Amino acid sequence: MKIERKFTTAGQDAYAGIDFTRTGSEIRNPDGTVVFKLDNIEIPESWSQVAADVIAQKYFRKAGVAARLRKVREKGVPEFLWRSVPDEAALKDLPEAERMGGETSSTQVFDRLAGTWAYWGWKGGYFTTEADARAYYDEMRHMLATQRAAPNSPQWFNTGLHWAYGIDGPGQGHYYVDYKTGKLTRSTSAYEHPQPHACFIQSVSDDLVTEGGIMDLWVREARLFKYGSGTGTNFSSLRAEGERLSGGGKSSGLMGFLKIGDRAAGAIKSGGTTRRAAKMVICDADHPDIEDFVNWKVREEQKVASIVAGSKMHEQKLNEIFAAIADFDGTMAEATDPQVNDALKAAVRAAKRVAIPETYVNRVLQYARQGYSAIEFPTYDTDWDSEAYASVSGQNSNNSVRVTDAFLQAVRDDAPWELIRRTDGTVAKTVSARELWEQIGHAAWACADPGIQFHDTVNAWHTCPEDGAIRGSNPCSEYMFLDDTACNLASMNLLSFYRDGQFAAEEYVHATRLWTLTLEISVTMAQFPSKEIAQLSYDFRTLGLGYANIGGLLMNMGYSYDSAEGRALCGALTAVMTGTAYATSAEIAGELGAFASYERNAAHMLRVIRNHRTAAYGRTEGYEALAVPPVPLDHANCPDENLSALAKAAWDEALRLGEAHGFRNAQTTVIAPTGTIGLVMDCDTTGIEPDFALVKFKKLAGGGYFKIINRSVPGALTTLGYRAGEVEEIIAYAVGHGTLGNAPGINHTALVGHGFGQAEIDKIEAALPSAFDIRFVFNQWTLGAEFCTDVLGIPADKMADPTFDMLKHLGFTRAQIDAANDHVCGTMTLEGAPHLDPAHYPVFDCANACGKRGTRYLSVDSHIHMMAAAQSFISGAISKTINMPNDATIADCQAAYELSWSLGVKANALYRDGSKLSQPLASALVEDDDEAAEVLEHGSVPEKAVVLAEKIIEKVVIKELVRTHREKMPERRKGYTQKAIVGGHKVYLRTGEYADGALGEIFIDMHKEGAGFRAMMNNFAIAVSVGLQYGVPLEEFVDAFTFTKFEPAGMVQGNDSIKNATSILDYIFRELAVSYLDRTDLAHVKPEGASFDDLGRGEDEGRSNPAEPHGTAASKSLEVLKQISSSGYLRKRVPQDLVALQAGITPRGEDLTSGAAVVGATSAAALSLDARTKARMQGYEGDPCGECGNYTLVRNGTCMKCNTCGGTSGCS
Repeated sequence: MKIERKFTTAGQDAYAGIDFTRTGSEIRNPDGTVVFKLDNIEIPESWSQVAADVIAQKYFRKAGVAARLRKVREKGVPEFLWRSVPDEAALKDLPEAERMGGETSSTQVFDRLAGTWAYWGWKGGYFTTEADARAYYDEMRHMLATQRAAPNSPQWFNTGLHWAYGIDGPGQGHYYVDYKTGKLTRSTSAYEHPQPHACFIQSVSDDLVTEGGIMDLWVREARLFKYGSGTGTNFSSLRAEGERLSGGGKSSGLMGFLKIGDRAAGAIKSGGTTRRAAKMVICDADHPDIEDFVNWKVREEQKVASIVAGSKMHEQKLNEIFAAIADFDGTMAEATDPQVNDALKAAVRAAKRVAIPETYVNRVLQYARQGYSAIEFPTYDTDWDSEAYASVSGQNSNNSVRVTDAFLQAVRDDAPWELIRRTDGTVAKTVSARELWEQIGHAAWACADPGIQFHDTVNAWHTCPEDGAIRGSNPCSEYMFLDDTACNLASMNLLSFYRDGQFAAEEYVHATRLWTLTLEISVTMAQFPSKEIAQLSYDFRTLGLGYANIGGLLMNMGYSYDSAEGRALCGALTAVMTGTAYATSAEIAGELGAFASYERNAAHMLRVIRNHRTAAYGRTEGYEALAVPPVPLDHANCPDENLSALAKAAWDEALRLGEAHGFRNAQTTVIAPTGTIGLVMDCDTTGIEPDFALVKFKKLAGGGYFKIINRSVPGALTTLGYRAGEVEEIIAYAVGHGTLGNAPGINHTALVGHGFGQAEIDKIEAALPSAFDIRFVFNQWTLGAEFCTDVLGIPADKMADPTFDMLKHLGFTRAQIDAANDHVCGTMTLEGAPHLDPAHYPVFDCANACGKRGTRYLSVDSHIHMMAAAQSFISGAISKTINMPNDATIADCQAAYELSWSLGVKANALYRDGSKLSQPLASALVEDDDEAAEVLEHGSVPEKAVVLAEKIIEKVVIKELVRTHREKMPERRKGYTQKAIVGGHKVYLRTGEYADGALGEIFIDMHKEGAGFRAMMNNFAIAVSVGLQYGVPLEEFVDAFTFTKFEPAGMVQGNDSIKNATSILDYIFRELAVSYLDRTDLAHVKPEGASFDDLGRGEDEGRSNPAEPHGTAASKSLEVLKQISSSGYLRKRVPQDLVALQAGITPRGEDLTSGAAVVGATSAAALSLDARTKARMQGYEGDPCGECGNYTLVRNGTCMKCNTCGGTSGCS
């Protein structure tokens, strides 16, 4: 093939004109622990910090790269493509520590990727001359460096390690087809043939243990999950529950095996250090177990709800029984007799009314007779990664139902639907099609699963039906082809082709041609995890070229995502891409031959190409063998006539060359989620998705975040005709000014009038830029308790109230507070912005309402219509989430499915906001506020948003535990002193313990810290100590104060387990948690060591893990040890043998401190914002990333991606 140059010049360096810079990369957990750190890396100057972090953390090779390399001469290969190996002679001259290392420059990565593709391309005969190979090598490197396109993650991980560095190892059980001989070969090298494929579809046979059977599938899945790929399987071949077995028994059915596979995938996810298992489970609508499959996740989420509610109810009711016993005035025998103690009788009846088992009620009475006064009953929450979710199944896959046109017609006709046995093809059961459809809609509404795949639509566009029907897909649903095949993906960044108000269509076509060639070369060089996948992937050579950032491009051009122009432009771009890709495939076929099965499928494939071409011409008729016609290209509304013309020309060329040569590839394009690679390309939006928020939280190189407007917004405003000054004011309206200087209502002048001096105003101003709400800044922690009480005259009891609002106390009205808040912190929306014409609001609409004032968001139908505009020109399918508001109904879900089917969309995944238990719900935020609840029930949308924002700010999660007396500390007690340096400041922590080793008090002192801060920490320690002595569990303090952020913070010296802290409080409660609760999950270095490949402890992860001794002698020795030593000092390495909390009846002790000293702890709790809730306010999903722990997950196609580290739940 001849290769033109569009981005580079022959004889010049490929990176000429690209400025590079040196920077550092660091990714931290929310608790401040460093996940990854690499200094002095080289990246293009135009790249963001997030892009730098992702390429450095995920794609840089970390080891095995020799400091000195030499070329290996290879006959028939141009010298610039000779592979490299370590230069052993030169390495001997270097110190041993400097001989091997990792990649430190992005150019190393670009060179090894493009070099490997060019090397295999040359060997495979893809280039006409050496100059063409050189041009290809340069153009590909330039596109990678300028973020024009990127391949899927496995390419970055694996490609080029052998070619560029000579890294190798023994075979890992992979196979490849030799491109010279066509023979299937077992790999003897781990890296010579890379594994570049991300998406797999695997088959399963109705057999338990043979090769290709059920248990074998779990092994095959494990191999893919281990190497970061995703897989999907249609399980409809498995016989249903109750069907006969050959041995005479009955099958346990589909669901039993699916639960085994789910557990296996979850175990691999838990043990690994990367993302969750990416898995798709598919079931046909005529399977006898389809109803159980549809309702699987619904029932599992109901179990979670029951576990959470039941555990909390047990704790409440059982401790009410203890309280009734403690309050009784009489003997213990009488106190524990319900016939004598009326309060106890009422408590027991109340427990029985809510189905507390009598065994537990009786156990509490027995505990009380033995001297115990309370019980610790474990309670659970609805966090996605909580113990409650870990105890149920179905959480490690995306589920989809395959429906046919016949089923959907039966739904319309309210006809019966037959469920077919898998063993003999007879009817197992007849159900109402409409009733089954109702169940599918309800399940999607209730828990966002299952999705729908339209079987007949998928197969109507199938290019190879002679080899069987398409039955499955990858986890994200964009790759749909035959079982036991794989697809490697790449995506182009559409916004990178938009410059000076014009879309560079010729560059786009050029890039499409080169990336199609790249993916085709990748099939030639690849190895695969099984024989079947290696053979079929080589034979059919399916590719997955796509694009990203359509939402950013449309916004920059001034078009709404939900507009005729936007959809027409999307259709044109997709038509040009796929038409060009097929034309390139036919061009390659002319040189190297068509794919192996082309001849027997030629008539079908040319029919599919003609149908694509008919749609590209904008015709509504003339389609061949299509029951559901596609959405044609809307030439009339396409704003770029050049793209319209190119779309028709591309399909003309594809058909002409295909008829002449056939095609090299059975499929060429998909639209993938582009999660991690979207971050590498600095895409505002991923895949075909719109933006999720207008204001983003941009990462700083030194750590931390700051608010920034979506970078498409200024361009859109300029395109729409706004002047520079107007653009600046509009943006400030969204992100805030970060100062009270000229704020309305509450400003410097108003504060001076209330007694604020310049010092206090400076403190407020210093805290505002990082504030989420100005009410976080106006508190005693910022201003000092002395100023608040003496100058502002705030009583101590008011400051102890968690709902206390200092600004309201000072006399500012709600309207003034809201106005100042919007001025300082921004509205995070453009609705109501100065100068902005409401007619332009649609241009800035996102998938969700933006900020607390935003009311606009894209409709359900807009997502589906955009998918349909692109689907007509895609070989495979589209990975996309269709966002639905919380108030959407089951009928809305069904209507969305039916609209998708009618428009020719191949698959559909719905996500109704709040449908997952793990999300914070509005009702939970206002359960104790009748006025707010009234607004939520009857108020307008803006009023509801304001109430929710205020309640989220006020929300404090408190575990209520009632104790009527204070347990005094012994006069002489054990404990330990820990000295450490946090962020350069010395901290001394001293603990005091009860006789049984439980923590009862703490003392905190700091060396050379300001007197005010030292006093505050001292009083805070007293408040905590009082709480401990009144029975507040240490766990509650740990949950409340770990991960809090304020200075001083940073590296920790002098502590053997804690190495980094986000604040003094974070450090102190980590130390206490590790020492007294054995919370090794909060330690950076566990007191008990673990090997590098430690797989974790499964469901026991995060629980106490003391090494318990066995035997009588050991037990006696430990009892003595407990009596004479501090359990905290021993890091709790003694058995925890008490379930109930023993507490003698002692008189209430005297307070250690005045009421003012308790205010600090209370106010800090009131001002701490739940991480999940804050994430939801910022536009994220509210779940933590499985890799880095940050709450920055966003919807990404049908999957999730992390905007901090680039982790994704998908396979690309």
